[in-house]
Amino acid sequence: MSDEQNEIDDVWGEAMAEQVSKESQTDAEGSDQAKRVELDDFSDNSDKSLSGEERRKLDAILDIPVTISMEVGRTQISIRNLLQLNQGSVVELDRLAGEPLDVMVNGTLIAHGEVVVVNDKFGIRLTDVISQTERIKKLK
Repeated sequence: MSDEQNEIDDVWGEAMAEQVSKESQTDAEGSDQAKRVELDDFSDNSDKSLSGEERRKLDAILDIPVTISMEVGRTQISIRNLLQLNQGSVVELDRLAGEPLDVMVNGTLIAHGEVVVVNDKFGIRLTDVISQTERIKKLK
């Protein structure tokens, strides 16, 4: 991982921790809070029990790029209406304001989340991760 990527990761981590800290200070009722979670490090030193072949296979999988996208909502319109859109046009979506976003990986729903702003950049806080069982049920 490059130094620039490490620096970006550190800034995001600090900002998320700061935001969680601010939220816990303003919430005296003790409702659901976002919690910082330590993630497993999949570097070469993370698991000594892997054989060389297993480590090579894991490294190959971890390097596969995926596309992650957040979906605010959808709608269907005719081509006629699509061609009439111009600057300032409003397109109504199938979601209510405040509903969670869908987090998609390669077009597959994996989680729901809410938008956060960290250092003037948008991010997403996952609020509900779709289980593997639920994802398989949707395929049928």
